[in-house]
Amino acid sequence: MPLGRITLYVRDVGATISFYEKHFGFKPLYLEGDRIVELLAQDGGANLLIHPAGKAQKMGQVLVKLVFDVENVEAFRTKCAEEGLEFGPLHQADGYVFANAKDPSGNPIAISSRAFRLKSGGDEPPPPEAVDQT
Repeated sequence: MPLGRITLYVRDVGATISFYEKHFGFKPLYLEGDRIVELLAQDGGANLLIHPAGKAQKMGQVLVKLVFDVENVEAFRTKCAEEGLEFGPLHQADGYVFANAKDPSGNPIAISSRAFRLKSGGDEPPPPEAVDQT
């Protein structure tokens, strides 16, 4: 069963929608009478539900991090910097690269080439993309 949606609790709904729309290509879906805005992934990934946070909710908790698959992390990081989104330094991991940042509500995010790496031993390509059989 695929993961379909992730709920983000945010203080500034508008800024958060603009952030994910501008930098990651999500498209907002507004439904009349619904205070939650669904950001639709344009590439088949999980959608984000942008939910206004309650006054008692702490922003930017670190138990969850959104990781976006990016084949060329360094180029994407440079493009984002030109648009005002600063990622931290590039980190080399086991066959892939990643960098971290935060969204307007302080939620941790990362861009990572992990999905595009060869397995640890470097001898096998990544698994094929899932096929929609509906």
